[in-house]
Amino acid sequence: MWSRGLRARPTLAGQFLALQVTVLLVALAVASVVALRQGEADFRDERGAPLRAAAQDLANLEVVRQQVANGQVPASMSAYAQQLQDRVDATSVQVADRDGEVLFGSSPDDAGQRMPLRTEPDDRVTTWTGDLDVDGEHSIAVQVPLYSPDEPGEPPRQVGIVMVTDVYPSVADRAEELLPDLVTFLGIGLGLGLLGAWLLARLIKRRTRGLEPAEIAALADQREALLHSIREGVVAVATDGTVTVLSDSARELVGLPETAVGRKVDDLDLDPGLRAALVGDDEVQDRVLVLGERVVVLNRNRVVNAGRQVGTVTTLRDRTELMAMQSELTARESITETLRAQTHEFNNQLHTISGLVQLEEYDEVSRVIGALTRRRAEINEAVTKQVQDPAVAALLVAKVSLAAERGVEIVLTEADPLPRLDPELSADVGTVLGNLVDNAVDATVAAGGDRIDVRLVLKNGEVVLRVADTGAGVPEDATGDVFRRGYTTKSGDAGGRGVGLALVQVVCERRGGAVWVHNDAGAVFTAVLPVPGEGAR
Repeated sequence: MWSRGLRARPTLAGQFLALQVTVLLVALAVASVVALRQGEADFRDERGAPLRAAAQDLANLEVVRQQVANGQVPASMSAYAQQLQDRVDATSVQVADRDGEVLFGSSPDDAGQRMPLRTEPDDRVTTWTGDLDVDGEHSIAVQVPLYSPDEPGEPPRQVGIVMVTDVYPSVADRAEELLPDLVTFLGIGLGLGLLGAWLLARLIKRRTRGLEPAEIAALADQREALLHSIREGVVAVATDGTVTVLSDSARELVGLPETAVGRKVDDLDLDPGLRAALVGDDEVQDRVLVLGERVVVLNRNRVVNAGRQVGTVTTLRDRTELMAMQSELTARESITETLRAQTHEFNNQLHTISGLVQLEEYDEVSRVIGALTRRRAEINEAVTKQVQDPAVAALLVAKVSLAAERGVEIVLTEADPLPRLDPELSADVGTVLGNLVDNAVDATVAAGGDRIDVRLVLKNGEVVLRVADTGAGVPEDATGDVFRRGYTTKSGDAGGRGVGLALVQVVCERRGGAVWVHNDAGAVFTAVLPVPGEGAR
């Protein structure tokens, strides 16, 4: 019953057995003391009546009354005391005068000794039963008054005392009598204790997966150290919705108090999206949530024990800075791609002009340059007519050129012009617009389409973006998954797989907006970004 370790430690069953044996021994000790005390009381009750009757019999003997009354007691009177002693198995029998001097007794040496008396205030001795120390031994004693013989015309007078004693059995004798019962009780108790300890230890081990208390304590210490050290947030929720584990990082990420452990998720002040994510019972991979100013990536796994689900463990990763860097990187990548496309287009045009100059077709050179100038002016005019924000307009002009190189026309839907925006909102609109247009161009080219419709408008304090392509559309069962990080319909070697639309959703939700998709001769993405305060100018 000892567990393995650096030092031998008693197992759980051994500790239970030791505790039960200790309790059993203490109970036996208390029971033994009580039994010894009870045995003394039983001896007093058992011996008191026979000793009293014997003393009264001796006090009523006519010859004894006569001899004591005359004051002359022959040695032969000791025979009466010895006979009475043998009959009741007493320790001693003594007869004394009224002053307590022993006249004779069951032992020849009793004569002349002093008898301890129990008298009344008028020095009379009454019948009495109690405990006395006789010759240094604790004894039960009975004292009975001895009266003179009856005389006509005179009342009897007390002339002596008869005392019969019996020594209490010693502690050793009484313990010897109790020993068989104590041994039996101890054996039964040990047997039941062993069985109970084994059954209890087995039950506890089944619940604790075979771990000993020291191992459980070590695991608890390691768990606390782990929860305080990891940077990812960890939240464990039982099947009834109770929070059982909450790491420091998770508490800081979602803004929960330290008292959240042990409370129901529904009772906590949480974002509705996070609450729904914590109490679900299915597995979730890389779900992006916007919690205030934070962007959090959530993963949820089921915890199963013996084929039965006992809860879920959810990890939370703060990706706010990463998303910001990713948004900036995406914008730079879009600009780079646009510049590359424009450089390619300009090179082709310069080669055409260079060839015409070499052929001395100066009129044709003038016609080509004029056509290019008009086309560029038309694009700029069409864009700036609908978009007055410089940054968004510049991005859209570049996207039009990039799409044209791939054989796709971007058409701006007629609507109220989009005014100049707050710089931060303008940057977010550019991020959303750039990613939606890039995805629309890819889908249109893949399906053999040739047109994308773009609509930008400020309505009711919100910037509404609508991008409709002529691609294959989004599968009906995937309209929610397209915004999940990692989801993509591109080929395996396509760069930036599954990031663009997830980033669009994060940007929209961070501003309190939303993005959704439906099919109408292709995919139609709609994004809404609220204008903070007086953002529009």
